[in-house]
Amino acid sequence: MIRLENVHKSYPTKSGRKVILREFSGAFENSRNVGILGHNGAGKSTLFRLLSGAEAPDRGRIIREGRVSWPLGFSGGFHNSLTGRENVRFICQIYGASYREVLSFVEDFAAIGRFMDMPVKSYSSGMKARLAFGISMALNFDYYLIDEVVAVGDAAFKKKSKTVLSERLKSSSVLLVSHSAQLLKEFCDVGGVLHNGELVFYPTIDEAIAVHEANQNATI
Repeated sequence: MIRLENVHKSYPTKSGRKVILREFSGAFENSRNVGILGHNGAGKSTLFRLLSGAEAPDRGRIIREGRVSWPLGFSGGFHNSLTGRENVRFICQIYGASYREVLSFVEDFAAIGRFMDMPVKSYSSGMKARLAFGISMALNFDYYLIDEVVAVGDAAFKKKSKTVLSERLKSSSVLLVSHSAQLLKEFCDVGGVLHNGELVFYPTIDEAIAVHEANQNATI
């Protein structure tokens, strides 16, 4: 379980502080796959950074029971001056994983060939996504934080991504941010809508999608 207790997070802007989460208390249970929805700029990426521990709240605390992945999206969490292969080694050292096993999986899954030996800063966003998703899926997490990455690439890569994610979810949970209602319905049981600093959970992903669409229409 990932439990948040009175978590508050905001950022300074020219027009004042923008509140991402306002004194939020709640939990992400390890038996549920959660789709997170919100308009662009609502703070979904910030929420993921908070959940992973990459960023700290202004107030409150976040309690993680289990292994939580880094936020997995286009930006990844790489050292850009290192090669793909060197990033794999570095991450394996952090998580105590077998470099040989992880590298073998990543090379096969990401299928970026000679770019494994080139600096990540030379990668396209799609290549970074392939590498990041491959490394994450090669490691055993209780929670996978995924931001749209299964929607990148060609049809073959999308199919491969969905297949391996489905396999991991037999023993783990996913928190998924996506603009694709179809993708959310495919992988998520429940939904959470982040809107104006409030995160509200709904018992089904369909209800969350409906609320999010209503919020979107209200701003048009």
